[in-house]
Amino acid sequence: MKGFPDIDTGPDGPYTVRCLRRLTLQSKPANISYKAMPMQITEHVHALRIPFQVHLPTGITLERFVYAFLILGKRICLIDSGVATAETVIFEYLEKAGRRPQEIDLLVLTHSHPDHIGAAKAIREKTGCLVAAHEAEKGWIEDVDLQSRERPVPGFHTLVGGSVPVGRSLAEDDKIELGAGHSLQVLHAPGHSAGSICLLSGKERVLFSADAVPIAGEIPIYEDIAESVRTLKRLRALTGIDHLLAAWDSPRQGREVDETIAGGLQTLQRIHTIVTGLAGEGAPGDPMELCRKALAAMGLPPALANPLIARSFLSSLKAKDRQDLFTA
Repeated sequence: MKGFPDIDTGPDGPYTVRCLRRLTLQSKPANISYKAMPMQITEHVHALRIPFQVHLPTGITLERFVYAFLILGKRICLIDSGVATAETVIFEYLEKAGRRPQEIDLLVLTHSHPDHIGAAKAIREKTGCLVAAHEAEKGWIEDVDLQSRERPVPGFHTLVGGSVPVGRSLAEDDKIELGAGHSLQVLHAPGHSAGSICLLSGKERVLFSADAVPIAGEIPIYEDIAESVRTLKRLRALTGIDHLLAAWDSPRQGREVDETIAGGLQTLQRIHTIVTGLAGEGAPGDPMELCRKALAAMGLPPALANPLIARSFLSSLKAKDRQDLFTA
């Protein structure tokens, strides 16, 4: 799930301001456009910012966006599909670029969450492309009803167009050949989900980080904070990266790459400190009440509390005795 660009309002301001800018009760803010925004990153890599909405049971509507990425070579590789109906945005962009949707021969899904797999079925039906994902994510991609039962999110079946078969299972250090000297290296990046992956293009000097890097002010969603920290440390140690392309954030380049990953670590450390502090003060045993208190301490509306965020926070309690968690 995604948000809007940073607003620098001081050390705590982004948590409140960036979140509240995303929340509307009835309609979109008049001064913000939700049209898809394409951007060419390198000679071959293109980013598509795809807007969507999530309607919460509380009556709050979250205005979100997610990025999908195209690598245009002799054939076309698509990284993540966006939500259901995003295929229209993707196909229209390709046609404007003088390419045909049928040239997509590979769709790599960085993980199985709705805003990444939502349009996969429609894209595969149109193009016949091979779908690739980590083995640990395969079950929820091939059976979205199972995912909906095991990980319910508001509006799931509005966001996801249907199940799709995974034709290639990916694992750590796999190489995805794209032709003409282009390839993607698979980096297993657990934390946000067990089978999350990042993709590294050495030739384009691009790291596709999916949802691995938390952004200050975003709603924190991850399964295992210790794994997330380990993943971020690994990503920060990579060299030769000029562009960081995340699903959560605007494209970053140059010095912003390291600053953004370092900021992700700082965000997790802040969350971890708040959650473990509340637990130490004898916070309620009810995970949802702990979630509301933690969100309030971060400057986020307690009304955003839900089981997914609560599970994220509970992972801090499992790691509360890890003294080395945030050390180098």
